[in-house]
Amino acid sequence: MITEILVPSLGESIQEVTFSKWLVADGAFVQIDQPIAELESEKATQELTAEVAGYITHCTTEGATLKIHDLIAKIDSNNKNTTQNKNDEFQTLNNLFSQANSTHTPLTEQDKTEFKKYEAVPIHATPLAKQMIDDGNIDISQLKATGTGNKITKNDVLSVSQLEANNNPTEKIDHQAPPQNKTLPLTPVTQQPQFKNSIDSSIMRQNRPEKISNIRRTISKRLVDVKNSTAMLTTFNEVDMQAILDIRKKYKEKFKEKHNVSLGFMSFFLKAAAQALIEFPAVNAYFMQDQIIYHNYVDISVAVSTTKGLTVPVVRNVHVLSMAEIEMAVAELAEKAKNNKISLDDLTGGTFTVSNGGIFGSLMSTPIINPPQSAILGMHKIQERPVVVNSKIEIKQMMYVALSYDHRIIDGKDSVGFLIRIKELLENPILLLVGKDPISSLLEL
Repeated sequence: MITEILVPSLGESIQEVTFSKWLVADGAFVQIDQPIAELESEKATQELTAEVAGYITHCTTEGATLKIHDLIAKIDSNNKNTTQNKNDEFQTLNNLFSQANSTHTPLTEQDKTEFKKYEAVPIHATPLAKQMIDDGNIDISQLKATGTGNKITKNDVLSVSQLEANNNPTEKIDHQAPPQNKTLPLTPVTQQPQFKNSIDSSIMRQNRPEKISNIRRTISKRLVDVKNSTAMLTTFNEVDMQAILDIRKKYKEKFKEKHNVSLGFMSFFLKAAAQALIEFPAVNAYFMQDQIIYHNYVDISVAVSTTKGLTVPVVRNVHVLSMAEIEMAVAELAEKAKNNKISLDDLTGGTFTVSNGGIFGSLMSTPIINPPQSAILGMHKIQERPVVVNSKIEIKQMMYVALSYDHRIIDGKDSVGFLIRIKELLENPILLLVGKDPISSLLEL
């Protein structure tokens, strides 16, 4: 039975995807629900799994752009018995050979020929690798299988062929054509003193075109749309981070032991943002056609950098989560992003965004709003700076914070007030627990 694997529907707004890469070799045997490929949409990278067990045939190439329901692969579940019979026959012969060796009974020439027939074409190899082994008369005992399911691949055969060529200079095997169309005709490096002990200068003059990914294309479009469709402004402030640094130093080991997750800076910022968003609801709102939608909950998108671009998975209901629950949610989303496991549900529904450019060393920036949201909080690098305290200069652990916001919804008063409230909550972390000064709370002021 042949089963066709098609591009699945990934949401109403997604009409095409980029086929990112194969996770199994062409001709490999795959199990039900085994990951076989990765698809990249405009929002996330998604794994594709096998619907049935059988032998897979690739029907598309890496980097191809596909429409929804386009054919990706075919899985043949009928070849299993045939291949199993061949494997059983090979195993029987192998057992006979082992038994003959153990009893010191020599094999006849006919036995050796029969055994060699099966040995010459390895069962655990891709179709292309089998052909290369036959054509090149490769000794399979020298091959090391690196493919999925311990299969011999094309690269495994090439590596042995290249090794043999290096050991025999008179029989060089050229598996790759030399680069063409170099920009500059160059003389040998040894004849060019200015390039001595350096990389071939031709490499410096080459261009490397690369097809833009769906995620990068979407990021580019959204960034331009934000600049063109919002009245975006940015306001700045700075936070003395010493109180938070002291808390982390004192409690990080107990926190890790108790909750099995590290105590980072993000939980403090998300907790402070949730409190401030409740007090300044306009910062937690956004336009929807001719209406402004206000939210009575706080779902915060956290910017996470991956090899394929920036993603912003959402931490849900931050306003009711504990510090440990926030850290666990952030850690889980970061791990999923790192392994390309982020789903569409993880990326949708945020009402506000927090971005930490400080992990890259950024001292100050103007973050760009994540539409349809109306504001984003930017964290930056913690740095020792001289600060005037009670008419005296002291060295403090300071961080610049930035709030970019849509001025159509958020007035200057609310934007400045929101950022000052963030500063107050972070410099006095006890306020994160009770929302206001404990004495004022005690006196019901």
